[in-house]
Amino acid sequence: MPHNPRPEHLALTRRELLQRCGMGLGALGLGSMLASEISASAAEISNPLLPKVAHFPAKAKHVIHLFMNGGPSHIDTFDPKPLLHKYAGKNLPTENLRTERPTGAALPSPFKFKKYGQSGIEVSELFAKTAESIDDVAVIRSTYADVPNHEPSLMLMNCGDARQIRPSLGSWVCYGLGSENQNLPAFVAMCPNGYPIQETQNWQSGFLPGAYEGAYLDTQHTAIEQLIENIRNEAIQVPRQREQLNLLAKLNLRHQQARHDDAALESRIQSFELGFRMQTEAAEAFDVSREPQHIRDMYGPGTQARQILIARRLVERGVRFVQVWHGEGQPWDSHDDLEVIHRKLANQCDQAIGALLVDLKQRGLLDETLVIWGGEFGRTPSVELPKEGANAGKINGRDHNHYGFTTWLAGGGVKGGQVYGATDEFGFKAVENRVHIHDLHATILHLLGFNHERLTYRHAGRDFRLTDVHGQVVKGLIA
Repeated sequence: MPHNPRPEHLALTRRELLQRCGMGLGALGLGSMLASEISASAAEISNPLLPKVAHFPAKAKHVIHLFMNGGPSHIDTFDPKPLLHKYAGKNLPTENLRTERPTGAALPSPFKFKKYGQSGIEVSELFAKTAESIDDVAVIRSTYADVPNHEPSLMLMNCGDARQIRPSLGSWVCYGLGSENQNLPAFVAMCPNGYPIQETQNWQSGFLPGAYEGAYLDTQHTAIEQLIENIRNEAIQVPRQREQLNLLAKLNLRHQQARHDDAALESRIQSFELGFRMQTEAAEAFDVSREPQHIRDMYGPGTQARQILIARRLVERGVRFVQVWHGEGQPWDSHDDLEVIHRKLANQCDQAIGALLVDLKQRGLLDETLVIWGGEFGRTPSVELPKEGANAGKINGRDHNHYGFTTWLAGGGVKGGQVYGATDEFGFKAVENRVHIHDLHATILHLLGFNHERLTYRHAGRDFRLTDVHGQVVKGLIA
């Protein structure tokens, strides 16, 4: 996709130059030229979310990112390591890798693994329902990141950079493809009970126009007025609202013209328009009670089931990117009591994830919807040692592990029914067909029809991209 030809910010704007030269006659001339533009209605303002064409044809048109924030243990979910039982309670024969906190002896998984599908891929009992669709899933057991800390790892996974403010994956996708539904946000981020670590930075638009930023929903709520604040205007009828927005658009456009491409201002203008349009469609899209009872039963009860079902309803209505977070903070961060916490969290989402894969497939949507599962990193095969104030007295959890962990992809042009890559015999480090987060991002963009090196945006005199100067498409994952 061609990059945005944005001029460098100057100390003196062109309008200021015209105002100061020739006693302001230049500004008067410019004003008359722009008069018709300033008087345009809101409907005439350029819409950055109109559908766009990718670099090449691709199957994937939508993305559902199931984010298990906090770092689920690959060893207890999709990457069995039976050799850990031999060394249970003993030091591993290889030195423990350096992680965020001290670790000790080998900690075998308390969960049973079983082979599923024609592919015979082993999956933990924690995700037995998900495993029923394993032949549609590509399990990447060799993902790795840069550091064993939540904040930089979340930024790397979501925005492609662990340190600097960068646009999120969802924002890049919407920048490249636009949206098929102008009455709903192109990018929706759902997280019940509050924000995850790093909060709204996870779905930020960064230096991209604000229209590409994710719209956050607190899915603990079921009433549409609580789920989406100010969705209804009880005081003013729709025609009157339209008149007010047209006037506001004229004023905002006049204000914007003197300030180059102010992303925050552009985002505010687009948010008013989107909010108005959402009144007609959002209430229906987020209301899962409109689903047949057998579909709701298939997804199961609870918040996770409801928000994953909403994700399907959104992509069905043309929303481009839906990110589903498990909950506020870092719920999968099992430094202790791993067996209890992982079982509880998996029970909340496994049935719904399995239902999502089946539901998408039976509706003919799986081929065009890329489903991503994973966290910001995995967990260690060695037990985390207790520390004062952290997990004092408990030796039954795992520390963060960025050296090797599991993510999986399904649908959207993915070659399912395969395990790609491997960690070592204990699950500490990716050793075969290693997939860095940049490689994962490059592959995701490829599945959506983009050359990750060409999907760029000019900012501060440089062409930026999601993968920066890194990333290789993992061709073995593509059907």
